[in-house]
Formats: sequence, C-alpha cells, structure tokens
Amino acid sequence: MNHQNNNSLEEREISSKLIYDGSVVHLYVDQISLPNGKPAVREYVKHVGAVAVLPLTDQKEVLCVRQYRYAHRCILTEIPAGKLDSKDEDHVEAALRELREETGALPQTLTHLGTYRSTPAILDEKVDLYLAENLTFGDTDPDEDEFLEIVKIPLSELLEQVMNGEITDGKTQVAVLKTAEILRRRGESIGK
Repeated sequence: MNHQNNNSLEEREISSKLIYDGSVVHLYVDQISLPNGKPAVREYVKHVGAVAVLPLTDQKEVLCVRQYRYAHRCILTEIPAGKLDSKDEDHVEAALRELREETGALPQTLTHLGTYRSTPAILDEKVDLYLAENLTFGDTDPDEDEFLEIVKIPLSELLEQVMNGEITDGKTQVAVLKTAEILRRRGESIGK
C-alpha cells in the first residue's frame, strides 16, 4: 500500500481563467502543476454553496419534495434544499428559510448532519445537511421558478428506497442514512 504525506498529493494552480460566469455556476479552466511537477489542466465549477434539510415528523415521516430536475430530464424525490444567497449567509438561517419556503415547516430542533460534497472532481459546491425535528407548520412560499409536490414518506420506507436505488439524489441518501443511524444510537425506532 502506498502512503504519501499530504504535501505530495497537492496540486498547485499556475493560472486560472473564468470561462463562463453564470448566475448559479462559474466555470473555470486552470493550468496546474501536478505533485510530480508535470503540468495539467483542471476544469471545474464554482458554486456559492447550499443547504438541505431532512424534516422528520413526530410520526417518523419525512417531508420530501418531488420536482422536475431539468439536467436529468426527470422528476426526483429529494429532501428540501436550496442554494445560499451568498457565501457569507448563515447556514442555519438558510436551512430554516428553505424548509419554510418549500414545506411550511418550522423546527424546534435543528441538528447539523455534516457537509456533503456532491461531485468534488468538477464542482466546489458544499451542501450543509440538517435534521429538523419537533415541527410546526405554516404556509409555504416557494420561489417563482420552483414547482414542487410535497410528499410524506415514512423514514423506514425512505431508507428502503435509498437502499434499493429508488432515491438517486445523493444529499437525500446521505441525510436519510445519517438520520436512521442517529435514531438507532438514540434507541428510537425509525418507524414501521
């Protein structure tokens, strides 16, 4: 097994060129130096970051959203999520905003589940994941270009859908698996 120290793995930027500067993504092409000193090119996308929330009811149901994802040309079932308004936005406030806008839910308890990096080879987006519990409900307020269907799925059923490949959204998979493990460690059931 080949173990190397971190310095021997680091790639260094020689130059960076912004190719496309969109409202959501920013595409760069960088000339770099590999750990062995040889030159290479890296194409990657910068993103402001995002939050995602797994809202869990007292009945151990998860509020999910179904929405059409244009890049994949299909409807996906996901936990509520959204991009940050800015790199400096407080992630907890963003999570609460997205949860309220998409589901109308307000949690008394919000637990950070960790940070998820979806496609680290080409995208610098980080998604902070949260578990929302002890929910109360108000009105939803989706963005103008957001068309959602809210569905309640028992956590046990959602876990099965993750395990059998029906749920293909990565952030949802990670949040469901972490939530199931948190409940197991608390000695709580995940439902039927």
